[in-house]
Amino acid sequence: MSKKTRNQGIVVFVVFYIIIVICDLVCSSNEAYSDLRNITKPSILGSLIIFFLAHRKGLGISIFRLMILALLFSLAGDILLLFVIQSQLFFIAGLVMFLLAHVMYILVFLKKHNKHKKNKIFLMLTVAYGAGLFYLLYPGLGDMLIPVMVYMIVILLMSNASYLREKRVSQMSFLMVFIGSLFFMISDSILAFTMFYQPLPMSNIWIMTTYATAQLLIVCGVLRQKNQIF
Repeated sequence: MSKKTRNQGIVVFVVFYIIIVICDLVCSSNEAYSDLRNITKPSILGSLIIFFLAHRKGLGISIFRLMILALLFSLAGDILLLFVIQSQLFFIAGLVMFLLAHVMYILVFLKKHNKHKKNKIFLMLTVAYGAGLFYLLYPGLGDMLIPVMVYMIVILLMSNASYLREKRVSQMSFLMVFIGSLFFMISDSILAFTMFYQPLPMSNIWIMTTYATAQLLIVCGVLRQKNQIF
């Protein structure tokens, strides 16, 4: 497959991906179409998994396996969170799935760890951000105190691991993954803020938009490591 054909295929997928996300946003915002979320929401990660499999050639086997696990755990988390209204157990199970997904992403990012990269400033910024968010959420956490605390630590570690890839991969690969990790932090922060502090206007739209963007950027950024994709 020529580079031009490959790039055209990527553009087509991104357009298709955006359409799926828009459909999910419409379904989540309109009670009449809410049942269709059982299709639209899993389709976001489902399509991304297919895209990743189609472009994985040349990617190291260990990174490939970890990425597939991260995407499958994310897909499982998406599905479980669809049923949160029925029981909080679905939220806890979904949280565990995304926790595992973040651990897989951390392992992927550390495989391109730049040992000479200084991380003190960014680490302090993320710790301050996490501490500030936790301060706001703490009164409303109740029994979810420990699970949310652990999850926050892991997602902050994920973002820091993505930051440490600089100069071990191409600048585009680094930026895609790093920005994707920040979008993931924003998405999870909005979700936590809405659930444990106070609802935000159009929170579901912001959560899903930042989440879908995060997953797409991370996948494309990791694929970019092999220097064979766009």
